[in-house]
Amino acid sequence: MKCVSNWIGKSVYGIISLSLGVISLTMMVTAIWGIWISAHEKTLFIKALLDAIGLIVIGMAVFDVSKFLLEEEVFHSGGTKSPEKQRATLIKFFLIIAIAISLESLVFIFDAGKQDISTLIYPTFLLIAAVFVVIGLGVYQKLTRDERKEV
Repeated sequence: MKCVSNWIGKSVYGIISLSLGVISLTMMVTAIWGIWISAHEKTLFIKALLDAIGLIVIGMAVFDVSKFLLEEEVFHSGGTKSPEKQRATLIKFFLIIAIAISLESLVFIFDAGKQDISTLIYPTFLLIAAVFVVIGLGVYQKLTRDERKEV
């Protein structure tokens, strides 16, 4: 029975992972298509580039999550993970999130700076949130590393 449950779980995670991969690739293709259209129509090329950067960054983050799910939930060899493996997995996942937030906030800052300087506060808060994610990740690493040395 446990074998059937594991197979169903791996199948569901595999479908989710493949779906996320297809969605992320579609986002990236859409971004490139937007640049292509904008270049040929000669309209708002810089806006199309900034939009494409945003879509590609989000697509990259979604693809990384897809790959992460595929590696950890589908191809994982089974059994319980050691605390060190769990820690490395969690750090990798939060690093993906931190990179995505940082890149997206930079795109928003450039976009807001070109349109209306008064809207620059919102992407700045997003960048500050990215900094807090990185600080939190550093604190987590420090706390778990000290705990491992004591045990």
